[in-house]
Amino acid sequence: MMDKVSKENIESYINDTLKEEIKRLDQYIQAYNEEIMEFVQLKNSIEALQKKGGEKLKTQMNIGGRCFMKAEVQNTDKIIIDVGKSCFVEFTMVEAIKFLNFKITVLTKECQVIRDESIKQRSNVKLTMVLS
Repeated sequence: MMDKVSKENIESYINDTLKEEIKRLDQYIQAYNEEIMEFVQLKNSIEALQKKGGEKLKTQMNIGGRCFMKAEVQNTDKIIIDVGKSCFVEFTMVEAIKFLNFKITVLTKECQVIRDESIKQRSNVKLTMVLS
């Protein structure tokens, strides 16, 4: 009877603790990947703007609720970027690329730490299942 209780406790620990932790880590990884992709897309857009050489740009601007309006940007020498916590900073295009490269590197390293923890938790699940 003691073995059955122990086995039930182990299964409960695996399902309620370890697997839930893995789900939580996977959600963080997904959020990091989405943020990294946003910064990569912004960097690609800025590089495309740089190739245009400062000429005016016709685009569509998101005004919310998936509604867009036509917009024309007269000066593409500078850009305003949300650097976090709804804090916006004006950058030259060169500064923006440097900032985005830095931000992408930092986020990638942070995401790798979470991936490593996820791998560790998955190993814990397998080890616990083998030992039970």
